[in-house]
Amino acid sequence: MPLPIEDYALIGDCESAALVGRDGSIDWLCWPRFDSPACFAALLGAPEHGRWLIAPRDAHTASRRYIEDTLVLETVFTTASGEFALVDFMPPRSHDGDADISDLVRLVIGRRGKVRVDFELILRFDYGSAVPWVERLPDAGGISAVAGPDRVIVRSPRPLQGADRRTVSQFDIAAGEVIPFTLTHQASHLSIPPAIDPLQAREQTIVKWREWSAQSNYNGPWRAAVQRSLITLKALTYRPTGGIVAAPTTSLPEKLGGVRNWDYRYCWLRDATLTLLALMQTGYYEEAEHWRRWLLRAVAGSPDQMQIMYGIAGERRLPEWQVPWLPGYEGASPVRIGNGAAGQLQLDVYGEIMDALYQGRQGKLQRDRTVWGLQVELTRHLENAWRAPDEGIWETRGGRRHFTYSKVMAWVAFDRAVKSLEGQGIAERAARWARIRDEIHADVCRNGFDAELNSFVQAYGGKELDASLLQLPLVGFLPADDPRIRGTVAAVQRHLMVDGFVRRYDTRKTADGLPPDEGAFLACSFWLVDNLILQDKRDEAAELFERLIGLCNDVGLLAEEYDPAARRQVGNFPQAFSHIALINSALNLTRAASPATQRARDTAPAA
Repeated sequence: MPLPIEDYALIGDCESAALVGRDGSIDWLCWPRFDSPACFAALLGAPEHGRWLIAPRDAHTASRRYIEDTLVLETVFTTASGEFALVDFMPPRSHDGDADISDLVRLVIGRRGKVRVDFELILRFDYGSAVPWVERLPDAGGISAVAGPDRVIVRSPRPLQGADRRTVSQFDIAAGEVIPFTLTHQASHLSIPPAIDPLQAREQTIVKWREWSAQSNYNGPWRAAVQRSLITLKALTYRPTGGIVAAPTTSLPEKLGGVRNWDYRYCWLRDATLTLLALMQTGYYEEAEHWRRWLLRAVAGSPDQMQIMYGIAGERRLPEWQVPWLPGYEGASPVRIGNGAAGQLQLDVYGEIMDALYQGRQGKLQRDRTVWGLQVELTRHLENAWRAPDEGIWETRGGRRHFTYSKVMAWVAFDRAVKSLEGQGIAERAARWARIRDEIHADVCRNGFDAELNSFVQAYGGKELDASLLQLPLVGFLPADDPRIRGTVAAVQRHLMVDGFVRRYDTRKTADGLPPDEGAFLACSFWLVDNLILQDKRDEAAELFERLIGLCNDVGLLAEEYDPAARRQVGNFPQAFSHIALINSALNLTRAASPATQRARDTAPAA
């Protein structure tokens, strides 16, 4: 049975990623890309679906940490007879022509006494279904495992034996000894590559991560949490394209034992502006530029075909299917691969893209001649499209509605388009878009606000609340001190907070066609922090922020949601959206020029 979600840590090479358990077992790894089929899938099933365990045979305790400012993980196991450290990392990838080679290194380092160690490697390609053909390497220094297009090479200084379609070993580690193990992935038709030097790879990996971390300009009181979030965001970036996956996992449930299990190994447009601001305002302009270029390539084409998410290289077809042989995390089924929500209509993404491109221009990213042309086409399409119902930001599967947040983001699209025209002397176009902007604003204030509740509502004509409404002052739709905004924030606090954390909406009476309930959505809880800051309730904001970062696991990682009743992290892990929100809230708390003030500085007139 897999560990609690919060008992995992992330390692990766900015092209793929693995989850390492506190028990020394790697239970999830997709190779060669984030969205490739997993070769370790025990996270969604059992050990027989693939894992790599290195752990003491006898009873033990474990503590772990990341080596400072890196993604190199160190787990220290202590037994009655001694102690050793297990160091896990993935070196930056080697690209030599078509030989795309990725390595995963595990170092067993003796600290004290002598400890008996168990080694168990179960390789199962294609999400735990394909048993590979295993052969010993000619030099007897390891084995080769092949299944279809994939080959994994295992190199070990200790003898490895086959046992019941597993590879096992037992050995003693004494103080002062270092025993390295390396897993290498490559295409199966290529010649076996030479071995890397594991110790040299560790030093090189540490140096590269520390050089990257040193670029950060954040030195506020929450530096450790912010820097870990930035490293996590970098780790979730697909280096060849600049796309950032929402999470490296699929089907970790939003409710333990439930069916809200989605594949998050793709890139969502809803994250675009906050991602850009988080990177730019912490000094990572190169990453921000790569993300913007990915956005431009992904959404290129006809505006009416723009999707809410894309693959890491901009792929559009992400067909959703279920994996019947995997029982799911703690029995939460079905396990889903692909994401059918990619075909949904979500009008908010038009505003998100327009805002991201506008903020990139304000942040002095390099000028790109295609940016303005794309903005013009998107805005032209939205001139009529904004009136249509859609599925909304949360990808509900219960039919289209006139979601208030979607209309607000349509307003954002026209607002940023008008601002972009300032000083360009295109008065006729600016006037037309300004009229539409004002029309949308009036429409939202008329149909999206409920006087009885003294709050904006999730959808026109309804009474339900929605945490996305916390974005209204953050994007500049209305000032934070507007009575309707104050009423909305108060209503969210009364009706959507559970044990001090914010739900997306009231899933106890959901109309999206799925069984009710989910955890508190962490990004939304950070949005409440941002609202409290804008309302000059800084002490209350800081208190909530401290509670939120207190949910990070022992190595600083956050999932998508938190279950207050079970006191467990839930949802896909680690979640980029949660870490992006953490970064932005920290900036909002510590800087006058912050993401919230940058987006909200030119608020619309009251209507």
